[in-house]
Amino acid sequence: MNDILTRTLTTCPYCGVGCGICASETAKGVTVAGDSTHPANFGRLCVKGSALAQTLGDKGRLLVPQLNGENCDWPTAINAVAEGLQQIIAQHGAGAVAMYLSGQLLTEDYYVANKLMKGFIGSPHVDTNSRLCMASTVAGHKRAFGADVVPGCYNDIEQARLFVLVGANMAWNHPVLFGRIQAVIQANDDARLVVIDPRRSASCEAAQLHLKLRPGSDVLLFNGLLSFLAEQGKLDHRFINLHTEGFASALASAQQQASTVELVATGCDLPVEQILQFYRWFTEQPLSLTLFSQGVNQAIDGTDKVNAIINCHLATGRIGKAGSGPFSLTGQPNAMGGREVGGLANQLAAHIDYSDKTQQALVGEFWQAPNLVQQPGFKAVELFDAIERGEVKAVWIVATNPVVSMPQADRIKAALARCPLVIVSDMYQHTDTLAFATIKLPALGWSEKDGTVTNSERCISRQRALLPAPGQAKADWQIICDVARAMGFSQGFNFSSAAQIFAEHAALSGYKNKGQRAFNISALANLSAAQYQQLNPVQWPVTEDRLQGTARLFADGEFFTASGKAQFVAVYQRTLSLPSAATPLLLNSGRLRDQWHTMTRTGRAVSLMQHYSEPFVTLHPADAALYGIAAGDFVQLSNASGQMLVRAEISDSQRSGETFVPMHWSAQFASQARADVLFAAHTDPISGQPALKLSQVALRRMSPDWQILLFTREPLSPEQQAVFSQHYLARMPLANCQSYRVGLMAGLDPMQLVQQLQFIPGVTCRDSRHDALTGYRAAAVENKQLQWVLFAGTDLVEVDPLWLNQQFSASFSTDNHLQLLSGRADQSGAIDNSALICSCFSVRSKAICRAIANGADSTAKLGKLLQCGTNCGSCLPELNQLLRQQLSLTSEGA
Repeated sequence: MNDILTRTLTTCPYCGVGCGICASETAKGVTVAGDSTHPANFGRLCVKGSALAQTLGDKGRLLVPQLNGENCDWPTAINAVAEGLQQIIAQHGAGAVAMYLSGQLLTEDYYVANKLMKGFIGSPHVDTNSRLCMASTVAGHKRAFGADVVPGCYNDIEQARLFVLVGANMAWNHPVLFGRIQAVIQANDDARLVVIDPRRSASCEAAQLHLKLRPGSDVLLFNGLLSFLAEQGKLDHRFINLHTEGFASALASAQQQASTVELVATGCDLPVEQILQFYRWFTEQPLSLTLFSQGVNQAIDGTDKVNAIINCHLATGRIGKAGSGPFSLTGQPNAMGGREVGGLANQLAAHIDYSDKTQQALVGEFWQAPNLVQQPGFKAVELFDAIERGEVKAVWIVATNPVVSMPQADRIKAALARCPLVIVSDMYQHTDTLAFATIKLPALGWSEKDGTVTNSERCISRQRALLPAPGQAKADWQIICDVARAMGFSQGFNFSSAAQIFAEHAALSGYKNKGQRAFNISALANLSAAQYQQLNPVQWPVTEDRLQGTARLFADGEFFTASGKAQFVAVYQRTLSLPSAATPLLLNSGRLRDQWHTMTRTGRAVSLMQHYSEPFVTLHPADAALYGIAAGDFVQLSNASGQMLVRAEISDSQRSGETFVPMHWSAQFASQARADVLFAAHTDPISGQPALKLSQVALRRMSPDWQILLFTREPLSPEQQAVFSQHYLARMPLANCQSYRVGLMAGLDPMQLVQQLQFIPGVTCRDSRHDALTGYRAAAVENKQLQWVLFAGTDLVEVDPLWLNQQFSASFSTDNHLQLLSGRADQSGAIDNSALICSCFSVRSKAICRAIANGADSTAKLGKLLQCGTNCGSCLPELNQLLRQQLSLTSEGA
């Protein structure tokens, strides 16, 4: 421990759990561990957080500002941004400029961006990628509670006995919290987990009941629950009468559509017995916590889904009480912080929107704003539509990648390509969106940034810098303030630290706030720089009479509506999408265990790229048989919006007639695997959130002429990778090289490929006839360093990628080229290349199966022997599956 130079307590930059991290800098580099004192995680980290140290370093970073593709200094870049914006404003008005922000920004960055646009430039067009994940929850909360608040806290998990998980795969996406749920279930015989999801996800491994419902039928299911509660006499009439409004109409709408369990079963395509089991458990257990995420939010009726869930909790008085309530699982590290400062287009600042002109005027008064906006701006989908039609002529994109993440992503590419001024602030040198930037601004990333974030339970935590800024990179708030001053707005942007910005943000939250606004952290407005630096995690509101914050809201039955009462909302199940003859399969999208968003950060961590190393589509066995598709085959998915080319995974986790694709792959890691090109820009009419969970596609099997494995010392350049634009390519970084899996469709063969890639000459060990028996193998060595090696065949070539990776790290003799071109070590040097199960400790299926055969018949024993499952626990579902399979084989063999 003596080699530790510095130790920094900070927070994780991934999901909305907001885990605390203890980062230690040593002479050998940075190590990362969970912060045992942080209330969000008490020392636990998921696999992504545990691998953060692997994502550090300057390689691949954007380190210098660029103007029109050429490096420049900061004054030139700042003046170019300021002058470009001013020219467009002068010619077309303030409404012709926009900002598109990110839930990965710190609160202080978000605050100055929103202030500049909405208070000083005078454009309302500020939106965020949080629109893609949390907007429906925001709208649902505001309709029910009068404010964008999560009522409960993480400690409710330990108090609850029924967990209802809706549209959320917590085992993979919020594993630290899911571990707490599992602990409660294991410790209490009466504790149960219900998972409501069209897919059998990893979370189902711990569930006592899985409702594999028809996609989009959630409103019907919860309307049925409300009807059932009334029928069974299990309503809390005292709470309803004293603290709510609108119950009669909400119940009437529920009973109109879901008067019987049989009707619900038919509409949801579920067995009556399963629905009754869920309804009875909810009816009988007051300590019930309903946790929901993107499967609820990302729908054309996402807001109604949120309110359908809340209605059931209000009807039973299960809100503001320990161990009960609706709980929104936030997708990004600071989605809530962005909402606090007004980062959504329909908000102004400090949870003040445009509906109350008196409150609105307070913001202008506090900011002394010369150009305070008076109306909402374009929400995300509307914003890029406005760019496409030329109404918005300048957009500043900060810390996000909309060319991958937005619906109809090919339209986003086309819109940005014709936009006169595209400014992008980012950490990385290459992203799909940066390719369209007129001006590129190098920003700090995690490990260098300093500020605050707010997690899913309203807990504000410090993110502290532990490394110096690389190159010329700057904090986003510094860049924005520099531009503001260059535009003549020095008065409102003379900040010299994140602490000063936070103080102003906190002061605004309490400015003339007489209890009308839930968000209030005014007690933090007078923190000194030292106190800000040492700020401990605290839940808002934080006022003079609540200095420790408030864990649970609404315990007094008082809400933030005009009447002070919670509002029931009458919701109706919409007509469900049906496949057509042209697009006969339904498509769902989502996250993977080891990846994050568009892989710009997690793609740098070698360990995180091995759980799933290629993009895929999951098909039900019946659908695979119908289309003649085997596991690993190339499959093209298409509809009017776009197309994908991925490999097939076959699993009965899917419902027949439905498919699933991961959302993560970008052009940096695959040639044709951006999932969001297949989702139309259909949005919830209330929240503006796009429906990224349901589309319709056609499917066909693709047969490549050649399948290739290519290993290169350095990543292919964008120009080299463009060679594969009409073929299949998937990139997986390894420790010493880059691995590419390629499917060459008609029109290109391996020899032509090597020529088009302009590789240095290589030695070959097959003839060039390219017949099915000989295939083609080639490699290149320069200065005793292996540069590249290529294996091609009509079928997938079997090689040992981990052994090949080692060959790039040592001095290489061409005398060994025959063994190199065999693609594997001799038997004595063979490396375990079986499926990676535990990324935290690099434990693969072969070792696990061997341990099971030797008597390790539980996950506890496997953990003791191999460490798998003992860190974040996200591999436990797969460990349990392997245990069942192997023990079943042993039993059958006996």
